[in-house]
Amino acid sequence: MLLATQLERIFILKENGQEIQLPDPEPKWSVEAVMNFYANTYPILTTAKISEPQIKNDSVQYRFESVMGTKG
Repeated sequence: MLLATQLERIFILKENGQEIQLPDPEPKWSVEAVMNFYANTYPILTTAKISEPQIKNDSVQYRFESVMGTKG
C-alpha cells in the first residue's frame, strides 16, 4: 500500500551569520505569504528572495536569502 504524506516545511533565514529556522505558521499559505508574515519580525525579508526548495530529513526546506548588496 502506498501512502502519500505531506512533508513539513521549514523556512531558513540567515541573519548575522547565523541560520534561524522558522516554523511553518500555516501549511496552507504560499511560501511568499509565509515570508511576508515573518517580515514583520525580520525586516530583511522585505527584500529577500526564496531559494529553490530542498528536501532534507523528511522536510522541505526553503531559504530566504537577502538580496541586499554592498555599496561602493
